[in-house]
Amino acid sequence: MAQTRQRRSYMHVDGRYQLAAVDDRLFGSFVEHLGRCVYTGIYEPDHPRADGHGFRQDVIDLVKELGVSTIRYPGGNYVSGYRWQDGIGNPASRPRRLDLAWHSTETNQFGLHEMEDWLAELGGNELMEAVNLGTQGIQEALDLLEYCNIPSGTALSDLRRQNGADRPFNIRMWCLGNEMDGPWQLGHCDAIDYARMAAKTAAGMKQLDPDLDLVVCGSSSHAMDSFGEWERTVLEHTYDYVDFISCHAYYQPHNGDMESFLASGVDMNSFIRDVSAVINSVKAERHSDHQVYISFDEWNVWYQDGEKSKNPEGIDNWPIAPRLLEDTYTVTDAVVFGDLLITLLQNVDVVRSASLAQLVNVIAPIMTEPGGDAWRQTIFYPFAYAARYAKGGTVLSAPLESSEHHTNLYGTVADVNAAAVQRSDGTLAVFVVNRSAKGDNQFTVDLGESASYSQVEAFTLHDDDSQAANTAQKQERVVPYRNRTAVIENNGRQGCVTLPPVSWTMLLFA
Repeated sequence: MAQTRQRRSYMHVDGRYQLAAVDDRLFGSFVEHLGRCVYTGIYEPDHPRADGHGFRQDVIDLVKELGVSTIRYPGGNYVSGYRWQDGIGNPASRPRRLDLAWHSTETNQFGLHEMEDWLAELGGNELMEAVNLGTQGIQEALDLLEYCNIPSGTALSDLRRQNGADRPFNIRMWCLGNEMDGPWQLGHCDAIDYARMAAKTAAGMKQLDPDLDLVVCGSSSHAMDSFGEWERTVLEHTYDYVDFISCHAYYQPHNGDMESFLASGVDMNSFIRDVSAVINSVKAERHSDHQVYISFDEWNVWYQDGEKSKNPEGIDNWPIAPRLLEDTYTVTDAVVFGDLLITLLQNVDVVRSASLAQLVNVIAPIMTEPGGDAWRQTIFYPFAYAARYAKGGTVLSAPLESSEHHTNLYGTVADVNAAAVQRSDGTLAVFVVNRSAKGDNQFTVDLGESASYSQVEAFTLHDDDSQAANTAQKQERVVPYRNRTAVIENNGRQGCVTLPPVSWTMLLFA
C-alpha cells in the first residue's frame, strides 16, 4: 500500500528583519445601518441588559473582547443616501427615511451622537466617518466636518454643543464616499467624475482641518472591469490630498469549490500588490514625497448568493431593521477568515488600516437575539487573538516554505500560510493556517541561532466537522483549544506543532 506523503512547512524567523509595525487601525470594524447591525445589535433600549443610552452591555463586553480599534460608520452603501442632519438633535423629532440601499426604513434613533457615546463606553475607540458623495457633495461634507471638529463659535459647532456635545468629536479619519465605482451605488459615477468630486471635497476638508486622514474610494472588488484603471485615474486627481485608497473584498465558495475558497488569501494578497503598484507608479510620476497607503476597509467571508442576503422588495414593504446578511460561519469560514487576516499582517508596510465588515449580526463575528443572548461566531476568535497579540507589535520578514496543492482558481498554492509578529515584551506570536483538507501539516518555526525561547503555547481552531458552527442553541460548539503538540526544540531555537487539516492556530513563544 502506498504511503501518504507527510506534509511539512517551515518558517524562518529572525528578529533583525522587520517588515513594519502593526498599526492599531488594522483591527478596525464596520457599523452600517444595515439589517440588525445597529437596531437590536448594538442599540436596543428595551433589552434587559441595555444601559441608560439604550446600548446592549452584553454586546459592548464582546466588542471589547474582540479588540476592535477603529469603527467605520455609517456605511457602506447606506451612506450614499444618508443625510447626516437626520441623526442629530432630539431623537423624538428625527425624521424617518427610506433607505434605498437596503430597502428598509431608517428611524434615525441612532446617529452621530449616539455613536460617539457608544465609542466612549467602549473606551474611546476611533471613529472613521464616511461622507455622502452619492446624493450629496462638497458642502454637506464640509458642514459635517465643521459640526464634528470645530470647538465652538460657528453655527454648526454651536449646534453640536446645543445637542449635548460641548467638546468637538475630533474625528481624524474620513472616507470620501463608498464604492462609487459600483452600479449599485446611489450616485454611481465613472472614475473621472468621482475623482474630480473627491479631489475638490478633500481639498476643502483639508482647508478646514489640515491634519485629517482621508480615504479615497478604490475599486469595490478585485474583479471589477474597471479595476486598475479606476485606481490610476482616481489617484492621479487626488494624490496630493488623500492618505489612503480603499480596497474591498468578500469571499465565498463557488460551485462547491472548497479548495479554492480556502485559498482566498491568495487573491487578497494579489489585490493588495496590484493596488500598491498603482500607488507607487502615480507617486513616481508625480515625483512626490507623499505616501498613500491602503485602507482595506471592507473584508470578510460573505455568502452574497445566499437567501439571507436578499433585500426586501415591494413599494409597500420597507421594514425596520430586517434580518439581512446574517450568515452563520463555520470552521471552514473561520480558517479562510484567519488566512485573510494573516494576509493583512503580511502587508502591513502598505496596509495601514482595515475594517472587518461588519461588527454585529450582519456578516459579523457577534450575533444577538432581540431581548435575548449575544454570542461569538467562529470568525470571532482569529480576530480576537490577533488583536490581542499582534496589536502594537512588529511583523517580521519571515520566509515560509510549505508543501503545496492545486486549486482551480489560483493554481498551485501553499498548504500553509503564516505571519510572525515580534511583540514589545519580547514574546513572538505566529499566526498560521492549514488551508489543506488533505491531512495534518508538521509546522516548524526556525527561531534563529540567537533565540532562547523556553516556552510555547498553541491555540487551534479546528473541528472534525469543518462545517460546525456556533448558533443561538449551541453558542460554544466551536472554540479554540490548547494544541498540546506544540514543543520547543534545539535549545529554544526551534518550535514545532502539528496543524490539523482546515485549521487556524496561534503560537506564542516566550
